This record gives sequence, structure tokens and C-alpha cells, in this order.
Amino acid sequence: MTENFRKRSVCGIAEAAAIMNIAVITAHAEGDVAGAVTSTWNSAKSQIKSIVNNVVFPVIDVILVVLLFVKIAMAYSDYRKHGQLEWGPIAILFFCLLFSLTAPMYIWTVVSA
Repeated sequence: MTENFRKRSVCGIAEAAAIMNIAVITAHAEGDVAGAVTSTWNSAKSQIKSIVNNVVFPVIDVILVVLLFVKIAMAYSDYRKHGQLEWGPIAILFFCLLFSLTAPMYIWTVVSA
């Protein structure tokens, strides 16, 4: 065997060992990350619920109500001009508003499951 072949073999073995070591460290760290995320979620769950229920959903509700009234006014204007009324967009906004108003009652059972 030549000296060059031995050097390449030792370097290859060392490289393979280093790659395996990195893979083992990464696999071990994934369990810790999942545990950290779970514990963070459990400790912050009540704060997140209160913010979403008291801030996010009311903002969405207000936006949907404004859009619904604007769409109703536009539909009335179109009805006066052209004599026909489109109920589709109004119905979609209304059902989105209903969904948004009732979501805080059941959304947390869906998220926690």
C-alpha cells in the first residue's frame, strides 16, 4: 500500500465518523426542541387564548361587518341602476361573519386536539 492511499483512507474514515457524529447530535436535539415547544405552548396557552378571543376575533368581526355593510350598499346601488340583485357575495360575507362570531366557542377544542 502506498502512503497516499493510507492518508486518504484515514481521512475518509475520519470524515465518515464526523458526519455520523453530526447526525447523532441532530437527532438527539430534535427531541429537546419538541419538548421545549410543548412546554412553551402549555405555559403560554392561556395568554394566547385571551389575546385571540379578546383582540383577534373582534377585529376580524369588525372588518367583516364593515365589508358586509359596504357590500349591501353596493348591491342596493347596483339594484337601483340595473334592476338585479346579487345575493352571493352578501351571503358569503354573512356566513363568514357567523363563523367568526361563533369560532371562539369551539376553536380551542380543535386546536388542542
